[in-house]
Order: sequence, then structure tokens, then C-alpha cells
Amino acid sequence: MKLNLLTCLLLFIACLANAQQKVIQLYNGNAPGSENWAWQEGLSEHNAANTRKVYNVVHPSLGVFLPDPTIATGTAVVICPGGSFQTLSIDNEGNEEAKWLNDHGVAAFVLKYRVIHSLTNDPVSEVNANYKTQSYHDQVVKLFPMALVDARLAISYVREHAAEYNLSPSKIGIMGFSAGGTLAGASAYKYTPANKPDFVALLYPFFPAELQSEILADAPPMFVAAAADDELGLAPHSVDIYQKWVASKHIAELHMYTKGGHGFGMRKQNIPTDKWIERFGEWLDLEGFLKPKSIK
Repeated sequence: MKLNLLTCLLLFIACLANAQQKVIQLYNGNAPGSENWAWQEGLSEHNAANTRKVYNVVHPSLGVFLPDPTIATGTAVVICPGGSFQTLSIDNEGNEEAKWLNDHGVAAFVLKYRVIHSLTNDPVSEVNANYKTQSYHDQVVKLFPMALVDARLAISYVREHAAEYNLSPSKIGIMGFSAGGTLAGASAYKYTPANKPDFVALLYPFFPAELQSEILADAPPMFVAAAADDELGLAPHSVDIYQKWVASKHIAELHMYTKGGHGFGMRKQNIPTDKWIERFGEWLDLEGFLKPKSIK
């Protein structure tokens, strides 16, 4: 009995050590452009997507996950969960990746960016009912610039506070899933020194050509992964951005899986997509982002 209690205590301590340490509010007060939003942030735990979904984000924030200092690499990743611009798949495309990255010496900052207002406590059903409508499209077009500002500000915040978090200001990247991949991809264009990502990872992104612009000479290296059987038909978006990155003589790596569907994230399906994050870790290592912080 004592052994079981001790084991449970040790597991509990281990979970605490590998959990979100604090939350940072990105804005001092209301975020510009959404000052009149009066709704409350919610969490949907029982929905058709079968994963926890954050919705009605009014005050963008960063959940901070830091690795054990003894294995810290000085690298950080801002993580943008997906969710059709109306929800955030906070575990499957956020917190679970953050914990994996921590285990490999990488700090993670899970971004809650502004999303479309949900009228019920079942935002997944709202998305499923509306995402093909013109009204939904118009809402996304209006929201996107604000969400992109949130993502760029997140990168700036992490770089500005690099010393506080034991990070290298030249090893700060961004990754995003689906709609979050739209934000991560867009951050690789028209950046400033303060908000330029040092690397970008796109997971089954929605990233049509009209959202793209000139690829700058110092564009960051890019990792892309998706599944050919993506039920939203987004696999070509990943191929397109990869081909353009390579054509412009920039570093890029693409993993196009035969099966996996859309939104696989950290979900275990007993197929090769289960290992995508290991491939991402190998890529980070190859590009020098997993070296100890003292090695430049």
C-alpha cells in the first residue's frame, strides 16, 4: 500500500513538473480591434471532435511550458492550435506537443489567439453547420488579421523575454495546425526583426496562394507535414508552400503521409502519422535547434 502511494505521489509530481507553469496575457487590457467583445472564454470537453476545445477567446494569452534546465537547448516554439478559426484544439494541437518538446529541451508557448464568436457552448457543432457558408467565410476574413497580430506578438514577446526564460533570441520558432498553420505560415512573410520566426512548422495548414506574398531573402527554414487523405482537401496547400520554399532556395522538409486525415495532431491511430513529431524533432536537431544553449 505504501509503495502504491509513493508511486502515485511520484507520478503526480512528474506530471506537475511537465505541465504549464504560467499564463501570460499578451495585451495590457483589451486587444486592439476587439475592444467591444464582451463574451466569456469557454472550454468544450464533450463534442463531436472528441477533444477539448477552447472557444470565445477575447484576451489572447500564452501558456508557458519550460523544460528541465539541465536539458534546455535555448530553443522555443510558439504553438498555434487549429480549430477552423472558431475553436482551439488546445490539447491535441497544443499542450501535448508542448510537453513532448519540453522532454527534448525545447520551451513551448501555447497561444490562445482570438477566434470567431460562438453563440452556444457547442462550438464544434457550430463550425460543422456553418463553415461552408458565405457568412462564416466573411467572419474568418474579418478575424484573420487580428489573429495574425496575436501570433506575431507572441513571437515578439518570447524574443523580448528570452533571458527570463533561458532562451536564445535566435532560436525562436512557430508551429501551427490547420487554421493555426495559416497563422504560422503567414508569420513567415512580411516580418520584422522583432517578430521574425527563426523556423516554422506547418501541420496540415490551410494556406492558399492568396495568403502568400514575396518570400524574403532571409526567410526561415520550414517543416511541413500533412496527410494525402485530408478530408478538407488541404494536402495541396502543404505541397504548394514546400515547392515555393525550395524554389526560392530556402530550407524546407515535407512529410506527406498516405493516411492520417485532417487534424491528426498527437492523436494515436497506429499509423505513421503517430510519429510525425519525432520527425520534427529530428529536423530540429539537423538544423541545430537542439544543441545546448551554450553552443551557438
